[in-house]
Amino acid sequence: MRTAIDTNILSSLWSGEPTAQGISIALNEAQGLGGLVISPAVYAELRAYPRATKEFVDVFLANTNIVVDWVLDDAVWQLVADRFGAYAEQRKAEAGSPKRLLADFIVGAHALLHADRLMTLDHGRYAREFAELKVV
Repeated sequence: MRTAIDTNILSSLWSGEPTAQGISIALNEAQGLGGLVISPAVYAELRAYPRATKEFVDVFLANTNIVVDWVLDDAVWQLVADRFGAYAEQRKAEAGSPKRLLADFIVGAHALLHADRLMTLDHGRYAREFAELKVV
């Protein structure tokens, strides 16, 4: 079982937040069930973490056997466009403007098409936009 990981999981772990111990256990369990993977969008967001150098991120990923899926195929980009476009239209209809970052839709589409589930702290966000995605 391949588990995609959202940025907030790793940043919470790095920050030593109260959820860090549970996250560490969940990541170990997920690793035991199959591979751990992140999208290029997650990698870019991790590089923006305070004091996270390229070397820090790359060594962490290597040490934890987390793989970056560097190449996202047409199906991922089409799904991102479909879901983000629908989201933007819905927000306009509600007299609002899209507030989510495109990266969230890349993470969701990548997880749906290239993993079996997504590990995130934003369950509601992905449940709304990617209802068929298993979120843990």
